Amino acid sequence: MNLPTQGLARYGAVSVTTASPGQIVVMLYDGLFRFLREAMAAMEAKDRAKTAERINRSIAILEQLLVGLDRSVFPSLCDKLEPLYAFCMRHIVEANAHRDPAGLADVIRILTPLREAWVVAADQVARDARAKAAPAQVSQTTG
Repeated sequence: MNLPTQGLARYGAVSVTTASPGQIVVMLYDGLFRFLREAMAAMEAKDRAKTAERINRSIAILEQLLVGLDRSVFPSLCDKLEPLYAFCMRHIVEANAHRDPAGLADVIRILTPLREAWVVAADQVARDARAKAAPAQVSQTTG
């Protein structure tokens, strides 16, 4: 591994270990979309090995999103996301079988609003945490 690659790997590890759960979900969506776009390009280039590898990574991310759902926190949301993620996994497999890049683009289109909602939610949680921490910091410095 060369020096720039090592630095990038370290940065990635630090960003994941310091990210909030909401930020991690956004990172998962970003990775999913990147791998789907790379699979689309590989399909168009007729590179079956790269297509398969990117499809497998995409499915693995969807599996992580699926197993990461916590029914104890928001069961009705899980009831909606579980079938959606399963649908997207099936859609990716079908698009791969038919060598249909448009099918992969459909998954990105379907999940983009969810990614954007997670961005908003993660930002709101971070703002709330900062607002909650600010009074505590002021009382510590004045006390």
